[in-house]
Amino acid sequence: SEQILKDSAKAYGIPVIALRYFNAAGADTSGTIGEAHSPETHLIPNVLLALKKQKPISLFGNDYPTKDGTCIRDYIHVCDLATAHLLAAKRLCDKSFNRDAFEAFNIGTGVGSSNLDVVKAASKICNVAPSIEWKERRKGDAVQLVADIAKAKNTLGFEAKHSSIETIIEDAWRWHKSYEDEKER
Repeated sequence: SEQILKDSAKAYGIPVIALRYFNAAGADTSGTIGEAHSPETHLIPNVLLALKKQKPISLFGNDYPTKDGTCIRDYIHVCDLATAHLLAAKRLCDKSFNRDAFEAFNIGTGVGSSNLDVVKAASKICNVAPSIEWKERRKGDAVQLVADIAKAKNTLGFEAKHSSIETIIEDAWRWHKSYEDEKER
């Protein structure tokens, strides 16, 4: 799709900036906007829901060559993603930006958190001891996926300010508590 966007920018003189999200997570700091999927496939909401319902948390693989044996991902707060969009729009509107240009930026933190880091942080924030159900690795899961953010930082001036794993989980937890309570009424 990036190649199509690049070709279209050249052919029609419409500049394009593509933002490559890493693991978007968290919720709006107000606690009124968050994510809910059915079925839920994302780690952080699944961990929070399991902790809230005091059910086991399924983790896939504990034999990765990492500090704790679980895979590592770069989580980016949704509020930081919104900032990245504003910075990209500002760049697109800059008169010096080439009208047939295509640019792509990795939007993440440049730092990874392991699956166990996520569980430990969520457990502390929710004040619930986790029960982990270990499952086989999922086919195709990479050991580590962390963004190279140098280009986004140097070109857009992007810096993640809300993306510590603790902040992401605190904001997601605030939303999940109110959302689940609302669903139960």
